Amino acid sequence: MNDPNSCVDNATVCSGASCVVPDSNFNNTLSVVLSTVLTILLALVMFSMGCNVEIKKFLGHIKRPWGICVGFLCQFGIMPLTGFVLSVAFDILPIQAVVVLIMGCCPGGTSSNILAYWVDGDMDLSVSMTTCSTLLALGMMPLCLLIYTKMWVDSGSIVIPYDNIGTSLVALVVPVSIGMFVNHKWPQKAKIILKVGSIAGAILIVLIAVVGGILYQSAWIIAPKLWIIGTIFPVAGYSLGFLLARIAGLPWHRCRTVAFETGMQNTQLCSTIVQLSFTPEELNIVFTFPLIYSIFQLAFAAIFLGFYVAYKKCHGKNKAEIPESKENETEPESSFYKINGGFKPDEK
Repeated sequence: MNDPNSCVDNATVCSGASCVVPDSNFNNTLSVVLSTVLTILLALVMFSMGCNVEIKKFLGHIKRPWGICVGFLCQFGIMPLTGFVLSVAFDILPIQAVVVLIMGCCPGGTSSNILAYWVDGDMDLSVSMTTCSTLLALGMMPLCLLIYTKMWVDSGSIVIPYDNIGTSLVALVVPVSIGMFVNHKWPQKAKIILKVGSIAGAILIVLIAVVGGILYQSAWIIAPKLWIIGTIFPVAGYSLGFLLARIAGLPWHRCRTVAFETGMQNTQLCSTIVQLSFTPEELNIVFTFPLIYSIFQLAFAAIFLGFYVAYKKCHGKNKAEIPESKENETEPESSFYKINGGFKPDEK
């Protein structure tokens, strides 16, 4: 018969009959594996996103950058500010506020391009905005974190892991650039890579949810405040992005494009940065927020898409696009203009 007061063989006796069993290395190993797989899959997703960029059209938007400038203000102005205001208003933990801000600074993903297509948006502008925000995130995300987390950093509440975040962003820019080059050189192969990348993106979301749930079980005990922020944040992004684009004088189809590019964030990127930048103890508090945001950004995008489709059916496509049709009547017709509705052809 075993002595109930005796310790197991691999236990460390602290005092008397008090036994402490050392932690299993399984979680540590799984965490390393998750970080590695997330990085590889995200690189593939970003590589495929680069394969969707046509360099000539992208450079065309750079030469006429008003739409991209409006998108830039929405992506790195409205979203980080909204994240900061929500974090302060709901008085969440500093480490949680950092993740909310990281989410706000993340660029748009391929999902925003798909939604822009479904709402008859400007596809060239959508892809160009996604590409620019992805490249600019390398500098803008650390800058926004520096500005908005100052109150918590100065008080000693948190330390921002800029080195880990910077490494993640550099690793992000490289595959996008390579993808753009591949699309320029081998456009047919780029289309195949784009399909593979879409599948990898879906796998990435599922992997984050399943493996993250095993690793950080206590993270699923989510504070109601994070649920509320995760609900309000994407709606604010869609609404404010549309409003700012309209104030800037963009036509309706571009307003819809900017709205989805603003509110639809790259949650896979946010999850990967969070996984690579914070300790397991911190991840238990913050890991689920990107998943919450992902759920509600898709839910509200589906609602807005439903409203748009219903509006088109009730009023007809021509009536729904009256502002654009009036503008287009004054546009000189050219092959370039027909291909890329985002620009006026050069006047000679």
